[in-house]
Amino acid sequence: MEKSLARYIWSNTRLEQIWILLVVAASMIPYFLSFDLPKQIVNGPIQGKGFEHPGDTQTFMHIAFDVPLIGHIEVFHGFQLTRMWMLVALSLVFLALVVLNGLFKLYINTYKGRLGERMLRRIRFELIDRVLRFPPAHFKRVKPAEIATMIKDEVEPMGGFTGDAFVQPALLGGQAVTALIFIIMQNFWLGMIAAAIVAVQAVVIPRMRKRLLELGRQRQLTARELSGRVGEIVDGIGTIHANDTTNLERADIAHRLGLIFSIRYDLYQWKFMVKFINNFLAQVTPFLFYLVGGFLALQGRLDIGQLVAVINAYKDLPGPLKELIDWDQSRQDVQVKYNQVVEQFSVDNLIDPKIQVVSPAPAGRITHSLLATNVTVVDDSGARVLDHVSVEIQPGEKVAIVGDSGAGGEYLAEAFGRLVWPDSGRVSIDGRDILELPESLTGRRIAYASSETFFFHGTLRSNLLYGLKHAPLIPPAYSEEEATKAKWQMNEARRAANPELDLNGDWVDYAAAGASGPEDIYSVIRPVLDAVAMSQDIFDMALRSNVDTASHQDLTSRIVELRQALRERLQEEKLEDLVVPFQFDAYNLQATVGENLLFGTLKRPQMTNRKLAAHPYFRQLFAETGLISDLYDMGLEIAENAVELFTDLPPDHPFFQQLTFMTAEDIPTYEALLQKLNGKGYEAATDDERSAIIRLSFSYIEPRHRFGLLTQMLMEKIVQARAKFYENIPADLASVIERYDPERFTASATLMDNVLFGRIAHQQANAPERIHQIMFDVFGRLGMHDGVLSIGLDFDVGSGGKRLTNVQRQKLNLGRALLKRADYIICNRPLPALDHRVQDQIARAILGDLDSAGYAPAIIWVLSNPSFAELFDRVLVFDHGNLVESGSTTDLLEKNGMFKELLS
Repeated sequence: MEKSLARYIWSNTRLEQIWILLVVAASMIPYFLSFDLPKQIVNGPIQGKGFEHPGDTQTFMHIAFDVPLIGHIEVFHGFQLTRMWMLVALSLVFLALVVLNGLFKLYINTYKGRLGERMLRRIRFELIDRVLRFPPAHFKRVKPAEIATMIKDEVEPMGGFTGDAFVQPALLGGQAVTALIFIIMQNFWLGMIAAAIVAVQAVVIPRMRKRLLELGRQRQLTARELSGRVGEIVDGIGTIHANDTTNLERADIAHRLGLIFSIRYDLYQWKFMVKFINNFLAQVTPFLFYLVGGFLALQGRLDIGQLVAVINAYKDLPGPLKELIDWDQSRQDVQVKYNQVVEQFSVDNLIDPKIQVVSPAPAGRITHSLLATNVTVVDDSGARVLDHVSVEIQPGEKVAIVGDSGAGGEYLAEAFGRLVWPDSGRVSIDGRDILELPESLTGRRIAYASSETFFFHGTLRSNLLYGLKHAPLIPPAYSEEEATKAKWQMNEARRAANPELDLNGDWVDYAAAGASGPEDIYSVIRPVLDAVAMSQDIFDMALRSNVDTASHQDLTSRIVELRQALRERLQEEKLEDLVVPFQFDAYNLQATVGENLLFGTLKRPQMTNRKLAAHPYFRQLFAETGLISDLYDMGLEIAENAVELFTDLPPDHPFFQQLTFMTAEDIPTYEALLQKLNGKGYEAATDDERSAIIRLSFSYIEPRHRFGLLTQMLMEKIVQARAKFYENIPADLASVIERYDPERFTASATLMDNVLFGRIAHQQANAPERIHQIMFDVFGRLGMHDGVLSIGLDFDVGSGGKRLTNVQRQKLNLGRALLKRADYIICNRPLPALDHRVQDQIARAILGDLDSAGYAPAIIWVLSNPSFAELFDRVLVFDHGNLVESGSTTDLLEKNGMFKELLS
């Protein structure tokens, strides 16, 4: 990277800087004229110079020039104006100059602001580009939070400085010199006083600010380290809690914050000392002007207009001068920051940009062997974890790698996947080093999966298809307005040296996955998910999801057909009792009291049980029916039973999972409420207390909670109140309650609730599991598996995929690798979170499915369990970084070597 920030800015913005400097030079003309005009106004119309007699006039706007070799040129003879009209005319010219100077400032500041933002965009992209080209080993020595802080925060001032780098000294210096020249032209001695003060400020203040720069550098380093430390705490929060080291971390953070405080306090002290001295010097000059200028005016050596003009000109001198000194400090400060960024991002052995060049064209098949020749890998401690290993993997060969953890096989797999660079030797294909091949080939034709998983924040779909997104292959369908905006964005990207790649296009390489387009991608995804035993997980996620009706209209429009098919299937298997359907004129024992009251669902978070219980319409209606006192009594008994049963249990007790109406944190609140309302009845409670009690009844299910509170009479009253509830329901309630309708999809309910249109009878043995399996078969029979799969793939995996279990993450990671249909598939202990039986099942499924699909890639699998080796053509046995045995399982067993020891 360029070491000098000024050179970096100039080399990338040369033409723009020259243009804005020309504009700055042009702005000096009206700026100078605005100094001279007050003198003309004071000496002329105001004091009457040239208007000594009534009716005298003067020429206004006389424009003429004396040009060498040509002579006198008259451009405009001007107007003859009286004293009053001359005052008006000169004042209007002064106003015009004010507006013109303001317009120049507006244009200059806007232009340099845009220039700075483009440069900030350029440098941020360049730094991220370098991160993407860091050698793999470098990431072990850097903290992600520190890198992110540098790119986000520490380069921010560089963008602002870019526009000021050359324009600011030219503009401010030009304004200061213009004002100084004007003062000297009015009076030499006053000019010398101003020049002397300026010289002192220009020499003393920058020297004093060197200490500020050093303190600023220390502040920046400590803040960056704090950011990295906070990132470590977030990543290691599990370890912290498991070892009771939260107070150690608090002490460490307090120490770091104390260090930052002391640095910032010193910075403030020194900063305001410099500002005090600078302001003092700036205020001394007007004092001298009044004293010396007044003395000269009394002697008649300086007229009043000149003194006013000098004082007015000096009024504009300290501002540019102070800003120029600030600019110099900013220049040094930004240069220090830039040097630190350059130091952090100047890394040896960066990946050549040519290796990562975008390639929309399909990658050619790898038809040659993957060859490791004398590969040696040394870890950070200096130990050889792979020692001069040579091995050849033929296309289509199935190779198992076995050995104890750390024996060396996993490092060979990482070398094949380009995640580790050999310290000596090389991995090659057709005589070419794999590190010199473009990623558009290796990243598409070699797939790698290990137990170390990472998923980006987004949906399951985007993460599963991530390995197929190499270039924008299908342009987006823009409207005319969107196309204009996209064109402008691409133009700005080009000016900032960013790639002109449209993120809104479709980047998925469907052909590489074996699909013709987005229409049939699920027919490719489904077998892969089946192979890694992930289909059921995604099906369950889909059933628990709320469905976006606009995106999945093909499924939601067939909801009646689905409900009917489920009923028929249950009747066929004589399992009708597994589901209790919703009926408007009947109470559903498996549903909550609230669902039975509403015969629908609340649109959360707009409406909750607490808000509903407090709604005036609700209170009025159920007061009329007498149901409100029944619900209050029910809620009171629920609270009493819950407090009695759970008050002495710890908050994490599994019994609390059975409480749908109360949390462990609510127990003390209701305990206090019961003590207050003990024996006082409904009328003694306040409105808020009634709402808090009544809402408990909304979540009550008799077969589940079994407090014996739901009588036949109460159920009939609830069904009767339900019909009355919808007769005159106000608009605000109708908009947040979605009523159950057997002919319509309920958007605020889950997919499973919509298909069931009822509730599972939980007293039946294994009812949820049986229902799930039946529903899976029903979706398949109706040809709707792809629609359900699409809903499940909409699931948000969270930051780093943390909303998935460890098992799900490992399955998904392996599935993503398989979906690429690569020529070489490297599995480096990809499923250690699963038991050996499931690992064996998945391995057999993958090997069998690939063969049956007529696509025969080479598979290199580092096994956690050596007994699976029989599934492979060849076995490589590693020990202490060495390849000690190689051959089929039959041959290795006959040798009675290390492989047989590993099996025993």
